[in-house]
Order: sequence, then C-alpha cells, then structure tokens
Amino acid sequence: MYATSFRPSRESCRPIRVSFEFFPPKTPEMETTLWSSIERLAPLSPSFVSVTYGAGGSTRERTHNTVSRLVRETDLKPAAHLTCVAATKGEVDEVVRAYHEAGVRHIVALRGDPADGVGTAYAAHPGGYERSCDLVAGIKRIGDFEVSVSAYPERHPEAGSLDQDLDALKAKVDCGADRAITQFFFDNDLFFRYLDRVQARGIDIPIIPGILPVQNFKQAANFARRTGASVPDWLAARFEGLDDDVATRKLVAAAVAAEQVLDLVDRGVTDFHFYTMNRADLVYAICHLLGLRAAPAAAEKAAA
Repeated sequence: MYATSFRPSRESCRPIRVSFEFFPPKTPEMETTLWSSIERLAPLSPSFVSVTYGAGGSTRERTHNTVSRLVRETDLKPAAHLTCVAATKGEVDEVVRAYHEAGVRHIVALRGDPADGVGTAYAAHPGGYERSCDLVAGIKRIGDFEVSVSAYPERHPEAGSLDQDLDALKAKVDCGADRAITQFFFDNDLFFRYLDRVQARGIDIPIIPGILPVQNFKQAANFARRTGASVPDWLAARFEGLDDDVATRKLVAAAVAAEQVLDLVDRGVTDFHFYTMNRADLVYAICHLLGLRAAPAAAEKAAA
C-alpha cells in the first residue's frame, strides 16, 4: 500500500503534510521576494522545502547558497535538487559531500533537462552519471541522505510509453529512492490512474502529488507544454478573458487550486508538494483551506 492510495472521507484523522519548492534567486529583488515567501510559509511547518538546481556553476552556487542559508537561519528541513547534467561523477559527488557538510540530509535527485534545452536530445556528460537511478545510487553511497525522485502521471516527455516511464521509476526505487514527487497535473483522475499502475508495478514508495497553483495561466500553459502535462479545456475556460484582470485572475486561481486539492483530500491524499514559483500568498491560502495553521509562536515570529 502506498502513502497516497488510501481514499477515506475528509473526516479521516490522518494529518495533512505539505512541502514547498522554491528556485534560487538571480537578482537582489528576486532574493527579497524569495525570503519573504519563505518567512510567510515557514510557520506552516512543512515537511521539507526543496530548492531547484540547474547545470552550470552560477546556478549550482545559487542553489547551494540558498540551501545553506536555510540550514543556518531557519528551522526548515531543506532538500537540495541535484542533476546529472554537465558534470562528471566526481564533480557531482563533491556537491553531495558539500551538502552533507552543510547539514543537508535530503536531496531531490533528477536527471535534468538536456544541456541544450528542453526539446533537444539528452546526452550524458562523459564520465558523469548517465541516469537519475545512477545518481540515486551514488548519493546513497556517499552518505545517509533521504532521496526524493520525480514521477510523471502523464509520462516523461522523452519516454516512449508510460510503461517505459514506470520502468525508470522502478529503477530509481531499486537504487534507493525514498519517495517520488510528481510533475504537476490538473486532472486528478490522471493521478489516481497513475497510482494504480504504480501499485501494479510493485512500487511501494510514497508518491506525492506536485501541485502548481496557477499564478499566470499563459505561463502555466507554456510550462505544461514543455513538460508534457495536459491543460484541460475547462481550465482554459476558467481564465478566459482575464489576461488584463489581475485581481479576478487571482480569485479564480485560488478557486481552481482549492477545488483540486480538496478533491484530492476527499479521495484520501494527505501529502502535497507545492510548486510555489517563489510566491507565498496563493499557496498559503490553499494550505489554510487544507486546515493548516501556524503555531502561535511561529506566527508571532513571522509577524515581528
């Protein structure tokens, strides 16, 4: 039985757990926005917060700096993203050891996008980790890390079929993955059909749904096209005519996200991973609807 396979009513006493994903800032203004969002969401006591990662020295350094600051200045449990792209095994292992020295014990292990961008052919770096399952095994060999991996309810864009994609997930589990976080989706039935296939394959790690609150529909739709996620017609209709109406768009976005997560709760889901886009208000509102409340001491600290 996998963690999100139970489907009791909302009256179930099982607690709701959330985690948040952020990306490292590129500018001082973006850094201010990021840390304001972290301070807003931290009192909700997330299970962990993840920080994304890209190929290349500057992005890698920004990720490490953000994760290190989370360790130093907060009580949050950071999970550092790590990919196989554009680095040798030795270089990746060095990053893993640096995270361990910084006090990080959770890594999100990903193959990563092709070095030449989404849509181009992926080629492993000479001397690097070839696949995400190899990266998982390498991380586990180095230290006592908890390792999360990705999962794709509508299959990875490069997979020939969902069965092939499930083979890749099974390989990551066999190499030591502790949980999987899904690509975002907007049709909950897709998620539950995926869970049924995961269970049938004998994969028993928790599969956590990734939730993307739609801050901007056009951007979300473009992102979905790049990642292979479908955008239902009903979702497009909800945002139709609101391109220049920011206030109404925010209200609709909150309603759409609330409908999705509350339906998942009604169907037994208790764990959620939110792609925050470094924005707190909509995510905070959804968490409030899920029944999460800041502890009094944490709320007072955040307001101070």
